[in-house]
Amino acid sequence: MARRPAYSLGQNFWRYNLIRFQRRFTRPQLLYVFSIIVGLTAGIAAVILKTLVHSIRGILVANNYSIASQYQIYLNFPLIGILLTVLFIRIFLKGKFDRGVASVLKAISQQSGRLEKHKTFTHIITSAITVGFGGSAGLESPIVVTGSAIGSNYGQLPFFPYKDRLVLLACGAAAGIAAAFNAPIAGLLFALEVLLTDVTISAFIPLILASVTGVLCSKIILQEEILFRFRFLQPFDYHNLIFYLLLGLLSGVISLYYAFVTLKVESLFHRFGPQRQLVKVLTGGLLLGALIFLFPPLFGEGYESIKDLSQGNMQALFQHTLYEQMHDQELFILIFIGAIALVKVIATSVTLASGGNGGNFAPALFVGAYIGFFLSRLVNLISPFRLPEDNFTVVGMAGILAGVMYAPLTAVFLIAEITQGYDLIIPLMVVSATSYALVRRFELFPMDTRELVRKGQIHTHNRDQNILQSLKLDQLLETDFQTISPEATLREIVTVIATSKRNLFPVVQPENGTLAGILVTDDLKEVMFQPELYDKLIARNLLKAPPALVESNEEMPAIMRKFDQTKAWNLPVVEKGIYLGFISKSNIFTAYRSFLLMLS
Repeated sequence: MARRPAYSLGQNFWRYNLIRFQRRFTRPQLLYVFSIIVGLTAGIAAVILKTLVHSIRGILVANNYSIASQYQIYLNFPLIGILLTVLFIRIFLKGKFDRGVASVLKAISQQSGRLEKHKTFTHIITSAITVGFGGSAGLESPIVVTGSAIGSNYGQLPFFPYKDRLVLLACGAAAGIAAAFNAPIAGLLFALEVLLTDVTISAFIPLILASVTGVLCSKIILQEEILFRFRFLQPFDYHNLIFYLLLGLLSGVISLYYAFVTLKVESLFHRFGPQRQLVKVLTGGLLLGALIFLFPPLFGEGYESIKDLSQGNMQALFQHTLYEQMHDQELFILIFIGAIALVKVIATSVTLASGGNGGNFAPALFVGAYIGFFLSRLVNLISPFRLPEDNFTVVGMAGILAGVMYAPLTAVFLIAEITQGYDLIIPLMVVSATSYALVRRFELFPMDTRELVRKGQIHTHNRDQNILQSLKLDQLLETDFQTISPEATLREIVTVIATSKRNLFPVVQPENGTLAGILVTDDLKEVMFQPELYDKLIARNLLKAPPALVESNEEMPAIMRKFDQTKAWNLPVVEKGIYLGFISKSNIFTAYRSFLLMLS
């Protein structure tokens, strides 16, 4: 008789009240209630992270610092921040730490949407240290991971099925983005574009509730100066449409440059390996410090410099830099702005590749703002046209965000919301769509997830591929096939066939378990009824090679391709030649249908 699990008094009290709470609501109502709870928790987490970063920076970069000490901050503190981040990960997380939105997508694909509990707070701590000390990265990706982990852990309550768990995970991400930018629609669209590959109408209401709750947390708690806001932009002039189209093309090119540089820097720092982690941190920290020393706007998230740029406040932008006396030199300003846009990509890549924690969301906005300003200022300098530089600065952010994150709708509505109006909706759509289309022409997947998609480790927007990816070979492996030795006589083979319900038999070397071939009952009919051959023929003379072999580490999409190519219904599974069992197409189809029912 199976023993019932033992629960402590506290656990029994919790389970009893949880069941009572669950019975008060229908399943949709329960999902709505928890989407608000997730939104509140993720919104507070986003507020805590933003406040932590601004508090750390406020302490480090006080107004009474001299220019000399300011340079010391730029050179030293980014290295300290990366070093502290790496030490935290090594000491408290044993070096196991997944960064970025790709880690959430991988959890959805590989772990049924389950994220570890520590991710509800460790990304807050590590990114606050990295960015607060001047690391040139963004906070939005850590906010997404934190919010997703919060939603995932609420979704692991026993009364939530798989589908609801994914919705709550997306609710946490939506609330985090919404709280970070005071942009509920952008939070909703981000969850739909990036995380939820299969969207149903039932998911919209929980996502809306979570996004609104996250925004309310931001509005009520955060101070206005911490929020990322723009006001007093100029109305859209359709005569400038051709220049917005040009900005979209330029944004696409810069987005491709962004991805190339990021992947190249990651590859270079990966060569250090785990044994030379300290060297990697020191190299990255010193290089980052040098870049920030030359271009101080690279320090931290950089949102303050975007505001100065959009308002044409060049004096503030050049303050505490080596070029403070050059703020009124038009040509130098243009070169300086263009250089910062290109170098920002290197600074962010170095920050993350050397061990810091952060994301590419804010850097994409930063680069977009500088590119938009650069183009509009260049046109104003060399032509009779007069482009609104503030508008191009803001719209450029949408172009790079769409090209880097592959989220054009999020880019459009995020900028529309942070500008507090939809006056620029047409140029936003033109620039975002053009940039996104150009980038997709050369690469189907964003840089953060490109390698994981190619390895088949995360979901895509292909529903069949997603479901197949969620099926695991070890769960579908059939091991009830009766094995036959290569030296077995036909008499022994016939005896095995007579007592077996299968018509397929693996021939396995008894000494090492390697697969020599297979025997199929239909192929043996000619000799099975010739008793004079029973002691003359052995399995080695009768076996044949299987249509294909399936390795134990293969993903289901690759296995299905082998079934399609061979037209077989059963394929043997091996690990380095050692026989493990068979995988059948029928079992895969059954699991596929079960997964569809679970999603419905």
